[in-house]
Amino acid sequence: MSEVETPKRPSILKSKDVQKTAILWVVFTAIIGFVASTVQVRAMGAPASETMSTTINMMRVFTWAASPVAGLVAAMAATTLMAKRHYGDAPPADADHGIRNSPKAASTWLVVSAILCLFAVIWGMIVLQNDNAALLNGKAMNINVTGQQWVWNFDYVDNGTTRSQDLYLPVDKPVVFHVTSKDVVHSFWIVQMGIKVDANPGYVTETSVTPNKIGIYDLRCAELCGLYHAYMQKKVHVVSQADYDTWIQSQGGKA
Repeated sequence: MSEVETPKRPSILKSKDVQKTAILWVVFTAIIGFVASTVQVRAMGAPASETMSTTINMMRVFTWAASPVAGLVAAMAATTLMAKRHYGDAPPADADHGIRNSPKAASTWLVVSAILCLFAVIWGMIVLQNDNAALLNGKAMNINVTGQQWVWNFDYVDNGTTRSQDLYLPVDKPVVFHVTSKDVVHSFWIVQMGIKVDANPGYVTETSVTPNKIGIYDLRCAELCGLYHAYMQKKVHVVSQADYDTWIQSQGGKA
């Protein structure tokens, strides 16, 4: 007796919906990567420190790294929405090639996802290491930052007993902020310089930055801290070293 040949399962790659999904995947990846990275970068505004420039570049890279995942989800959704509707209790004739049952597809997805996650972790750790380098810089100036409902106070400990509610910084001078709170949790955020750290009552947290552009920038509390949280914002004045020394002296401090 002759053996009955088992019909071969059609190749996944030859399926029309899989081919359509692959094409849409490439298209959506390019669109999402370009649009998302462009919108995010423009929304962040012009950087006022190397830290912010690094943050913007990192967001651009991470967006492009994540866009294939978002592109694949969008492509699968679009293929499903555009597919011919099937009615009845029995599955459609071409359902047997389901890519979800493919060991190669599953293993490829796991490997690519793991590589993307590992890339993000390593890149992020390198950026954090570089951003925190100023914490160990012996030439950095030190400023104590105290948050309380609903004001910020800045003590220029290297310049005597000077205190202000608007922050003044000399350009191209590394600064270390020692941040704490008198009441509830606040968050110290200099928007255009890309630094943000929690102000916790009873604890001192540190962050550092080197402003590299003269101008006036935004300082906000990024933690919901009570009724007037939205009003807990000040200005950061980045000035030349000579103008900073003059301001310090006008406040009774020493340059």
